[in-house]
Amino acid sequence: MNQADKLQDEMLAAIASRGGARNYPAHAVLINEGDQSDAFYILLAGRVKVYGAGDDGREVIYNTLGPGEYFGELSLLDGAPRSASVASLEPLRCILVRGVDMREFLAQNPDFAFHLIQRLALLLRRSTENVKSLALDDVYQRVARMLNELAGAEPPDGGPRQVSLKLTQQDIAERVGSSREMISRIFKQLLQGGYVEQRDGRLVLLRKLPAGW
Repeated sequence: MNQADKLQDEMLAAIASRGGARNYPAHAVLINEGDQSDAFYILLAGRVKVYGAGDDGREVIYNTLGPGEYFGELSLLDGAPRSASVASLEPLRCILVRGVDMREFLAQNPDFAFHLIQRLALLLRRSTENVKSLALDDVYQRVARMLNELAGAEPPDGGPRQVSLKLTQQDIAERVGSSREMISRIFKQLLQGGYVEQRDGRLVLLRKLPAGW
């Protein structure tokens, strides 16, 4: 996780003191794309997905967030409708802070303002990389890139790496902008080739993934 994604404990506590704790069950929608709300959310426990949906119900996942991370900052800053939906992947506990209170905190705390600038710069870089990948990479290359990012740096001995999230083939399809059927074919080949395996519901990369397929 990049440091710009996560709040320092002191900063998190200072912001949390201005809001209230909320609990949500798994699969609850916290924010709908197009909403006019400007509340700011800090995750204490559980994970959420940030996603968009088409008229046909298909989804694309932009990001997943966990404890110490936050969302809702764009509408907080520009007052525009929400640009994405957010839903819980598991039972969730978070701090919800009203937009007016967050803007007051932002004005009084330049350290957080700088942190937020870093965060937005990181999101812009990721968006640029994703657009480039969608335009230039095939589906397999997008899958390999995602798995390598989630599994972290390759160990010096080239040993197995575990993907940090539990992902279904539908989850992966939504992350890389493909169909579940295409993802199923790719993973059948990766499994047969001895590149990946499933352990306790998580994918494990057994060796370096090929550059292309």
